[in-house]
Amino acid sequence: MNTAFPDSRRTHGFTLLELLIAVMVFAIVLAAMNSVLYGALRLRNRASESLEQALPMQQGLAILKRDLENIVMPGGPLSGVFQTTAITNLVGGQSSPDFYTSTGLIDQTSPWAQIQRVSYVLADPTNRAAAGRELIRAVERNLLPATMQDEPAEQWLMSGVQGMTFYYYDGTQWRDSWDSTTTDPTTGLTNNLPKAIKVLIQLAAPETGRALSAPAPVELVVPVVVQARTNRTQQAGGGSR
Repeated sequence: MNTAFPDSRRTHGFTLLELLIAVMVFAIVLAAMNSVLYGALRLRNRASESLEQALPMQQGLAILKRDLENIVMPGGPLSGVFQTTAITNLVGGQSSPDFYTSTGLIDQTSPWAQIQRVSYVLADPTNRAAAGRELIRAVERNLLPATMQDEPAEQWLMSGVQGMTFYYYDGTQWRDSWDSTTTDPTTGLTNNLPKAIKVLIQLAAPETGRALSAPAPVELVVPVVVQARTNRTQQAGGGSR
């Protein structure tokens, strides 16, 4: 008769050392996952912040480029001269000449011509804690001399601007001023427009509590397609007829 003996092998549980090792490995895996997740969230937040900061800049540059590309001929019935000699303040107040540009929209509520007078102004920020100034686009639609002049409509473009400078290319070099009423010594023509206009926008350094150098200025170069010139001799001859 066979006698059944119990199995001598016994089932052992986890020892305390094995549990500690398992907990340690699990904690390391959780820490690694948390680090990766935190890094991804921080990268996403930085990317979103960069996009939010770049969007007003891109939109403002697009509007500025459109205004400069559509400059109209000086001396017309609705357009004045193109002068910049009176502008001396480049860090506050009006920081551009008066541009006469054909970017106005014609509708029933504003029955003016598409030519409008545009200037760019650096104003103190609404948030006093913000660095730099706000770039404002001032637009005047009613340019008829016989009517009462309206207040310019202001359009906010961007903030964090420290300074704004315009340069004008005469075909050989960049100049910091322009006057369309002067006669070109080489051609004897008036109502000259620059070949191109360059805009340098100096952004304000962020106030982070650290001594950081100012960021490089944003540069925009726009060719001037319209070249309206009038010969004074021809004008005088035409008037004597």
